[in-house]
Amino acid sequence: MSTTETVLLIVLAGLVVLILANIAFQVAAERNNPPIGVFTDCEGVRLHHIERGDAAAPCVVLFHGNGTMVQDLVLSGLVDRLAQNYRVVCFDRPGFGYSHRPRTRIWTATRQAALFAKALDQLGVRNPVVLGHSWGTLVAIALALRSGYAVSGLVLVSGYYFPTARTDFWLMSAPALPLLGDLMRYTISPIISWAIMPKLMRTLFAPRAIPPEFKNEFPISLALRPKQLRAAAEESAFLIPAAAQLRLQYRAIRCPVRIVHGKADRLIEADQSRRLHAVLPSSLLHLVEDAGHMVTYADAAGIADAVAALAPSAPVRTA
Repeated sequence: MSTTETVLLIVLAGLVVLILANIAFQVAAERNNPPIGVFTDCEGVRLHHIERGDAAAPCVVLFHGNGTMVQDLVLSGLVDRLAQNYRVVCFDRPGFGYSHRPRTRIWTATRQAALFAKALDQLGVRNPVVLGHSWGTLVAIALALRSGYAVSGLVLVSGYYFPTARTDFWLMSAPALPLLGDLMRYTISPIISWAIMPKLMRTLFAPRAIPPEFKNEFPISLALRPKQLRAAAEESAFLIPAAAQLRLQYRAIRCPVRIVHGKADRLIEADQSRRLHAVLPSSLLHLVEDAGHMVTYADAAGIADAVAALAPSAPVRTA
């Protein structure tokens, strides 16, 4: 056997070991972090979601950002705050947490909104207030723009609304490439993601420290599964095109809008929200001091108040 053949054999063996290790890691992650909600089948997609609060109360629908899942919004305290007065429905978006993401579809914000409109209809949700965080703001906006589904209002938190030059988003999209991306996701991508995760988390929460509840309870291992890394990489690639498509339709939003952004956001600059507020002059803009991208943790109470300002009156609870 030649030296070249020996090297190729070693590389092949190494790739096989990494693939098997990542499959085992994914199985262990799901065994250690089982689903916390229920499942709904809609248009051939199995969606995982949680419901909290009074089923008879006005509804609030929550969409998380890229790379995360429903546990993020639970740990922020938003779900519990809102559940005191409303029916709260919070989805794992396609490919995240325990929701499926069929590869036969291109999961743009508009495609996701179409799916959620039908899923919400199946759940009997009518005229909800829709809250989106980060990438989830685009899904929330696309849902509000649908002619066949009405929403009572939008609360848009830490969103990206206008295309800018962002090479970092394109670099993070490599694991979404066909074939090469598949190989990356089952070999080196989980290792690289694990290595950069501490710095990324500090950036997301800066200038504040990472909250103990997130640090201790968020299921990082689920976020590092190869199948979730594909969803995250695709959404990194889709972010700028999605903003470019939707920006032409912002003025068609008819429901009331509240915009929230951390002034010190290091991932998506607060100017994105300022620009959206300028396009939607009837909207209200709240910039949170000393808060970053995860402003959901820094000002959960203020965000809950923004929802309350848009939601229909909740029924009075009796003791």
